[in-house]
Formats: sequence, C-alpha cells, structure tokens
Amino acid sequence: MIMSRKTRLPGDHEALPGRETSIATAETHHVNHRPLAGPYPEGSVSLLVGMGCFWGAERTFWQLDGVWVTAVGYAGGATPNPIYEEVCSGGTGHADVVKVVFDPAAISLDQVLAQFWEGHDPTQGMRQGNDIGTQYRSTLFMPDNGSLVAARASRDSYQGALDAGGLDFVRAPKGRCRALPRWARSAECA
Repeated sequence: MIMSRKTRLPGDHEALPGRETSIATAETHHVNHRPLAGPYPEGSVSLLVGMGCFWGAERTFWQLDGVWVTAVGYAGGATPNPIYEEVCSGGTGHADVVKVVFDPAAISLDQVLAQFWEGHDPTQGMRQGNDIGTQYRSTLFMPDNGSLVAARASRDSYQGALDAGGLDFVRAPKGRCRALPRWARSAECA
C-alpha cells in the first residue's frame, strides 16, 4: 500500500496541505556563487528538468559550458511549498527538479535537452534505479510554447533511438501545472 502511494500522483483532494510560506534557501549557488533567484543575464533561458534525485542531476548541468546557474527544488505537485519529508511521502505529487538557467548563444536548447535525455533513464516511470517515488519521475517544465514543441520533438527523437535499439518507451505521466512558476509550461501537463 505504501509503495503504491509513492508511485501514484495524488489527486488534489488527497495532497498534503503544505504551507503558505516559501522554504528558506541560499541566495547564491554553492559552486559558482551566482544568484539562484536572479537577476540573470539578459537573454537567458530557464527550464526545469526532473531526472531522479536532483543532486546528481544538478551537477551534470552546472558543468556544461553556457549554463549560468542551477538550483534544485520541487515542481509539478499540488502541495504548496512542500518540505523534503512531505515530497518523499508521495503525498504532494512533486518531482525533484533542477532549474537550469543558460545562455542560448553559448549552448542550445537541443544540447540542454540532450543532457537531460542522456543523463538518466526516462523509461523507468516513477523511479530512477533504486530510488522509487513520484519525485523521481522523468519530466520537463518548459518556459514557453516554442520550447515545449522542441522538448516534445526531442522526446520523439529519443524514443526513436530507443525503438531502434529494441528498448522500452519513454514514460511521461500526466502531471499538474498550477504549482509551477508562472513562466513554466510542462511537457507532462500538455
């Protein structure tokens, strides 16, 4: 029973209540010392990637040339301002995500998306390896409709490579958009 709760997105009426107050966080990135919440350089693009536990995923992005800053958090759930224990309970519907802020003149959206697809196994559903739960699902939250179209095209291309290799399909469960920053559009919500 507990395992099914952790691998099933809760309905709005089932989600934990959360809190009105945002969780306190650092002001600057612990590696590059850039501001986590901005301001960002003009022309920067931000998106959220969910690819399992955010700590390892974040590192793969901050190492890319052209990435300005990364930050970890939760997105796509129904509980406002959840804490770690709530997310891990399966009662919020959130995914562990990395906010990736990049300069599109230095690294393309396609390159960022390639890192997303190649940096985890999107065929595992509500898990990555031994980490099981809705927070470990594979998901993308895109900043605008054009980026969403590019994300879907990259998903389809990646799926073609999986098909050619006789491998499983990309699992993208339906999610929620209302808990996201105003700029985000989700590949899993569309």
